[in-house]
Amino acid sequence: MSRHIYQHNEPFVFENGRELVNLQISYEVFGKLNADRSNVIWVCHALTANANVLDWWSGLFGTDALFNPNDYYIVCANVIGSAYGGSNPLSVNPATGQPYYLSFPEFTVKDLVNAHQLLAAHLGINQIEVLIGGSLGGQQALEWAASNTIAINQLIVVGTNAVHSPWGIAFNESQRLAITADRTFYANHPDGGAKGLKVARSIALLSYRNYITYDHTQRDNDGNKVNEYKAASYQNYQGEKLVKRYNAYSYFYLTKAMDSHNLARGRASLEAALAGINCSTLVLGINTDVLFPADEQKFIAQHIPNASYQEIESTYGHDGFLIETKKLTAIIHNFLENKKEYINELV
Repeated sequence: MSRHIYQHNEPFVFENGRELVNLQISYEVFGKLNADRSNVIWVCHALTANANVLDWWSGLFGTDALFNPNDYYIVCANVIGSAYGGSNPLSVNPATGQPYYLSFPEFTVKDLVNAHQLLAAHLGINQIEVLIGGSLGGQQALEWAASNTIAINQLIVVGTNAVHSPWGIAFNESQRLAITADRTFYANHPDGGAKGLKVARSIALLSYRNYITYDHTQRDNDGNKVNEYKAASYQNYQGEKLVKRYNAYSYFYLTKAMDSHNLARGRASLEAALAGINCSTLVLGINTDVLFPADEQKFIAQHIPNASYQEIESTYGHDGFLIETKKLTAIIHNFLENKKEYINELV
């Protein structure tokens, strides 16, 4: 593992026209770039993940996994706004000498992708063997592929969509309402909005999992219990867990970025945007995902010319893209092997 900071020396212009000076991108790389630079695996992370993909996607990435750093050059960069490094609302605004907080520019998924492209150019990468992401990471991967700014050989997206749904936006807005109901969010302090963030995470969990998940893992067997239920304790624990590792300002901005996702913006239509993706593509859905229902992934696969769709059976809902690594590995391995066989036939 090797953690780096890329400092962009020119103003970064956001989609809304605002500018950020001294853009910083925190990223990690695993493995070595081969001689012809053809072994790049680029991972786009989800909402609150960090750049250490070997940690949060272990089982799919690692020395004993499908994406092995002994074979590949694996790159994962923190997105703009991330609490784990790089430019974010807690970064110091050079104009004031104080953290930005709510004066940080609002950004979109397109902005996240444009920053990735700057980093790729800095690293001398002009082709990506496999571009992969789930959830918000999948939105980034689709936008990057649709932007056609870099050669992508194989695209893999899991539990994502071509445009963020009213359902997904409603969940995110409910979380932001919880954060902004905490008056400390406006106090311009690094811990501002912490209580609201705890509630927001509790709301989010209901979309990441589902009825089946909670019934299997949080059901109380004591029929005499009238308080202190397992499900209630779980919600509190998960909310506090996020507060300890994240901040409300980054979370607030990143949910807005997710809402902005729409491949049709600046293009003729969603269908046209997807039709312009010309790389071999694997689209994965999860049968119990209530946040990104499988129909959204089926739509993507139907409109990308060279795409296949596979569905994972899981009781974990949307979180299945992080948990069901054995099933992911089997499907992705078959996809990559079939691509190799096809190339060998052409040769």
